[in-house]
Amino acid sequence: MPHEVWMLALLLVASFGTAMLSAVAGFGGGVLLLPVFVAVFGARDAVAVLTVTQLASNGSRVWFNRHEIDRRLVKIFAAGAIPAAVVGALLLTRAPLPALTRVIGAFLLAIVVWRRVRPGTARLGDRGFAAVGAASGFGSALVGSVGPMVAPFFLARGLTRGAYIGTEAASAVVMHLTKLVIFGAAAVLTWRTGLFGLALAPAAAVGAWTGKKILDRLPVPVFVVLVEAGLIVSGTTLLLTGG
Repeated sequence: MPHEVWMLALLLVASFGTAMLSAVAGFGGGVLLLPVFVAVFGARDAVAVLTVTQLASNGSRVWFNRHEIDRRLVKIFAAGAIPAAVVGALLLTRAPLPALTRVIGAFLLAIVVWRRVRPGTARLGDRGFAAVGAASGFGSALVGSVGPMVAPFFLARGLTRGAYIGTEAASAVVMHLTKLVIFGAAAVLTWRTGLFGLALAPAAAVGAWTGKKILDRLPVPVFVVLVEAGLIVSGTTLLLTGG
């Protein structure tokens, strides 16, 4: 019992910290939390627990920025994200665990490379943005969170601060709800994983609220550097130990 209490305490702290980070930098919380969950739950259950936790984190960011959300853009994104998330979630239920762990590790490293190689992204039209939604929905279903890769496309549409944070979070909520339906139907989301995710949801919500409060006070580049350093360490570890 003491071991489980300490494990839950660690997960609560990690959920709070990464949700706060996402609320400030607009990305990074989910992908930093993912390696922690993989270590505790295993790759497949980690994605399910992360989905529940991220739903709370993103839902909180939606509420705190609700007056600035670009609802039309969320609908365009959802048009591509929902069907692709269904396909990705179904694939997750059949993926071998060692391969899935390595995919997650490679994905985390790819995020850092992507952000350095493509720091800026051209503005896409509605069809292109729906395609980004499709790629995001599929990737999110397999690895839990793809926020750092899609963030530049939201920024390229002219969204800033609260509008960007809220709109990106609302789009993520659509994907997470879709994944939860499939995970539940395929028995990937069990009572155990669901309860763990719900137990961590309050910490994620408080973290999002705290991040909203400090959004205008701290330099975001500092958080970005910390996120990328964490991604490199986590991605390398998962890639080397996936078998």
